[in-house]
Amino acid sequence: MKKIFVTVMAAAMLLAACGTGNDKKSTDMDISSYASPNQEGMQKVCSFVKGCGNYFLATEEGDQPRVRPFGTFEIIEGKLYIQTGHVKNVAKQIAVNPKVEICAFNGSEWIRIAATLVEDPRVETKAAMLDANPSLKRMYSAEDENTAVYFLKDATATINSFTAPSQTIEF
Repeated sequence: MKKIFVTVMAAAMLLAACGTGNDKKSTDMDISSYASPNQEGMQKVCSFVKGCGNYFLATEEGDQPRVRPFGTFEIIEGKLYIQTGHVKNVAKQIAVNPKVEICAFNGSEWIRIAATLVEDPRVETKAAMLDANPSLKRMYSAEDENTAVYFLKDATATINSFTAPSQTIEF
């Protein structure tokens, strides 16, 4: 009897620690109604990064940092989005740990952005991203299972230079 009780208690603690599967995850949020709380700051960050041409996205894989260049950076429905493919390692890394950092340099200033990525599975958002980046339509479709779009949530951007004070923007 004592052994059964211990087993049941251990199972209950494990379920409590891991969740029951009914817990609302950040990806279960009402994506269509969410918007960045600082639209002006988000627009400034987007303009800065787009002015750099490309940026670098950092994720982690186990204990190894992974960094790669990206180009997609769009404001859609009041949120700042990036895009990749589900078949890529970066999407698999984001699925394990959605906390990322982004870095870009325009020749005299650089920006670092820390954020949590939230995947948006809606076809209309994928279509908007691909419409803004038509060269990607050769590789991706809004209706395919490969196209992945993520918006930045709980983001903090810091713009730095060697000649001016740092600027911090939360959005």
